[in-house]
Amino acid sequence: MLRYLALGDSYTIGEGVAPTQRWPAQLVRALRQDGIELAEPHYIATTGWTTGELANAIDAAQPLGRWEFVSLGIGVNDQYRGYSRSAYREGFEHLLATALHLTGREDRVLAVSIPDWGVTPFALRQGRDPDVVRREIDDFNDVARRHCEAHRVAFVDITPISRDRGGEADMLADDGLHPSAAMYARWVDAILPVAHTLLAADA
Repeated sequence: MLRYLALGDSYTIGEGVAPTQRWPAQLVRALRQDGIELAEPHYIATTGWTTGELANAIDAAQPLGRWEFVSLGIGVNDQYRGYSRSAYREGFEHLLATALHLTGREDRVLAVSIPDWGVTPFALRQGRDPDVVRREIDDFNDVARRHCEAHRVAFVDITPISRDRGGEADMLADDGLHPSAAMYARWVDAILPVAHTLLAADA
């Protein structure tokens, strides 16, 4: 059974949905249907975490040992708090290096882009300009994508999916901000073929 470590924030821990409906849990079930024996995810993820807070939590959880698969999805709270591009770059680079160390190989790390929360009712209630949120998230995702490409790490862009129907009630948890199980399922549709390619060699 391949060990899986899921690193992130509210989107990884699935704020507002049942644990079985988090996207990492849905991904594991889908991979098992394809014959890939991936263990249930071990999470280091909490709602509200920035790159720095996730890094601190990983340090506190040591020793973690080796993992056959690590996913990383982080950055929305850096954007929400107004952190700079350079600050996010530094934080993301550190976390990606950590993920690579935990697997020992670049073909076992998968990074997921930051979804666009600016399309949600929560953003409207906050009075946030959706165009500004979009630009800032695109900017942060560009940082992550470029760094993943430089290290030959898989990067899955789920941001367009989050923008498509992302403000609709059935695509949202009850808080009007976080994705529903149905939206996470759409993310998994995009993540699954990439994860399958990474893990199929040891299936």
